[in-house]
Amino acid sequence: MWVEVLVDYPGQQELYTYSLAPDLSILPGAILSVPFGNQQLGAIAIRLLSSLPEQLDSSKIKQVEEVISPSYFPAHYWQLLSQVAEYYQTTLIAVLNVALPPGLLSQSQRRIRLKPGIPAQGDVFLNASAKEILRLLRDLKTGGSGDYSWRYLQQQVKFAPKGLRELLKLGWVESYLEPPKSPRPKLQKAVTLTIDTSQKAATAKQQEVLEILRRHGGELGLRELLQVSGVGSSVVTALATQGLVVIQPREVLRTGEVGVRNPDQSKVLNADQSRAFEKIRQISGCEQVLLHGVTGSGKTEVYLQAIAPILAQGKSALVLVPEIGLTPQLTDRFRDRFGSMVFIYHSALSAGERYDTWRQMLRGEPQVVIGTRSAIFAPLPNLGMIILDEEHDSSFKQDQPSPCYHARKVAQWRSQLVDCPLILGSATPDLETWWRSQQPPALDTPYTYLALPQRINNRPPSPITIVDMRLEFQEGNKSIFSRELRDAIVLMQTQKRQGILFVPRRGYSTFVSCRSCGYVMECPHCDVSLSYHHSKQEGVQLLQCHYCNHTRLQPSQCPECSSPYFKFFGSGTQRVTQELGQLFPDLRLLRFDSDTTRTKDAHRHLLERFAQGEADLLVGTQMLTKGIDLAQVTLVGVVAADGLLHMADYRSTERTFQTLTQVAGRAGRGAEPGRVLIQTYSPDHPVIVAVQQQDYESFTTTALEERVALGYPPYGRLTLLRFSGLAEVAVQAAAERIADYLEDLPEGNFELLGPAPATVLRVADRFRWQILLKSPPQKEPNLPNCSVLRGLCPPGIALTMDVDPLNLA
Repeated sequence: MWVEVLVDYPGQQELYTYSLAPDLSILPGAILSVPFGNQQLGAIAIRLLSSLPEQLDSSKIKQVEEVISPSYFPAHYWQLLSQVAEYYQTTLIAVLNVALPPGLLSQSQRRIRLKPGIPAQGDVFLNASAKEILRLLRDLKTGGSGDYSWRYLQQQVKFAPKGLRELLKLGWVESYLEPPKSPRPKLQKAVTLTIDTSQKAATAKQQEVLEILRRHGGELGLRELLQVSGVGSSVVTALATQGLVVIQPREVLRTGEVGVRNPDQSKVLNADQSRAFEKIRQISGCEQVLLHGVTGSGKTEVYLQAIAPILAQGKSALVLVPEIGLTPQLTDRFRDRFGSMVFIYHSALSAGERYDTWRQMLRGEPQVVIGTRSAIFAPLPNLGMIILDEEHDSSFKQDQPSPCYHARKVAQWRSQLVDCPLILGSATPDLETWWRSQQPPALDTPYTYLALPQRINNRPPSPITIVDMRLEFQEGNKSIFSRELRDAIVLMQTQKRQGILFVPRRGYSTFVSCRSCGYVMECPHCDVSLSYHHSKQEGVQLLQCHYCNHTRLQPSQCPECSSPYFKFFGSGTQRVTQELGQLFPDLRLLRFDSDTTRTKDAHRHLLERFAQGEADLLVGTQMLTKGIDLAQVTLVGVVAADGLLHMADYRSTERTFQTLTQVAGRAGRGAEPGRVLIQTYSPDHPVIVAVQQQDYESFTTTALEERVALGYPPYGRLTLLRFSGLAEVAVQAAAERIADYLEDLPEGNFELLGPAPATVLRVADRFRWQILLKSPPQKEPNLPNCSVLRGLCPPGIALTMDVDPLNLA
């Protein structure tokens, strides 16, 4: 037997054939270790061959070394990955790197180790770098192990390649390749009974341990047993010596599980929810459903009740959320309903947790997997339903690196491949989703529109007040807080309620400028200004780039004119929090942005603290707008709505409407009525008016009229070609060369715009240019393969093809 594999090696995207040893049995999708040149690499088995292709010489075919992971994909899985690679103009290996947990495909590591028989004084005539390598390898007193990675030796020894060549020539060391390592199963010690239940132990404490084991089915983890019994490990060891128990390792899945907090039963649905649930329950096949429910209308309960019969049939459900910050709260609700059948899967998990969760999915047991966009590739064999919560959110689209896929598009393909329904839920659906749901259903992909127009228990929507900050300024209020917002916060405190304050931007200020000469502190690696950050009054004052994370101390004097006077423009979450603390010393505050949620489980801990009443006001960025359900929140404030509205993107009005509507929906979800205050310098803007009136349909009518006039989605298709490199002239030349090539295509069915510099020309020292292609709706642009276009770019110029881009900046 032979097998064709895809090898994890830069630039190698074709299939290679290997032979299989007689005792080696594999299935497509197995992760293998194979020889490739002089290396040992990871590879994935694509298909088995019973005969060797004629053009290949069997004597030159290398053999598969070992099977790293025998797990294999469901039948449709390879077809899905191939479809993603083809549509998004990328390579199979790039898709696999997104789909598989980290570590399953990883390159081997070159290592250097000592060989026996080195002469005692033989190093006298070695060059300096060879002597240093030899010293590191053989000096046990300084930790020398006789075996180091080549990367480490290069870091420690100057001119290491020269020294290694001499040692290899003498035969004193050898260079070898360590096979690829996948994440290993996690093992913990378990204690198991091995005796008849009537047999007695030697001591009272030992007898107590045996009784605890019997009550727990005869086996417990060693750590848990010691905690429950309160005895020392010597007691259990003595039992093992007597042959009464066996202590042995057991595999423990690192799935990030938490126990059920509050066991939950199905709620009684209102009329709108019941209609939606019954329609979903009757679906057979790959029908797509848009569940358009206002904020607080009970979409999650519909999801839960729709999933229950899927699990009862022995199938699984996949639930996608846009942000990791949403996962804890949603996971808790699902686990309260379905218990240990719920698993989470996203990039914030450790490599081991992702590896174990991915492996247990392959068992085919009924389960619910909740995750972010990459979870669309979860290898569930018996998938019965896919749900995208907050389907409008741009986080479902990956901009970089390749593949630039949209989880909603991939979910549509997957639902068709496995013939299961796809539920798209949102209070503010994406304009393209809304438009398609209103069209006559296509024969191949039927579309159903379901509405939840009322909040649970007929709670009224929170009234939205628009505060004109121009009038505030004219009347002498130069604060970032309007008088009305300040009064609302005071009232909230008096009533012992809680509130949310939304700020479009993290940090302290948008940019820092010298008040004497006007010099703006800019990032040395990007064409953007640095944002001012500091966490507390006596803390370190930092300037940070929000594009490349370059950080430097705030200077005491202007680098241009030496003036000590700086002006801080704009308002980020840090500044808002600091000024709130000065205005309201007794106000308890929590910040909820990417700066405060970097650590594992930080999202959960912050939200739990707020839900338990440890703070009065939660100040944060976009994370606050996405699915947070806190009944005690009665006030929502938006500090600077204009920061969303005035962006150089054709989707800016849609994003502004969605964001403001979503954050407004966080208020008044409990028994107490809510209130929303939006501060803006553009109170008469049509989007602001539509948000205040909470009129989604009038907004969509206006927005779609603008789209059809410009030929933008859904009335046209866009493809964005992004070029980047270290030399601006070379990047521009490459973009112009590709543009000329595309314009000369005889059957081009697209309009070419550009090439032009990106909105931010330089990011992380790389200059960026782009070309935008507009083609007719429902038709793919007649373009050559992306590999052909990349071949026209000179070395050092990167080209990314973003199909259906959401961000044109």
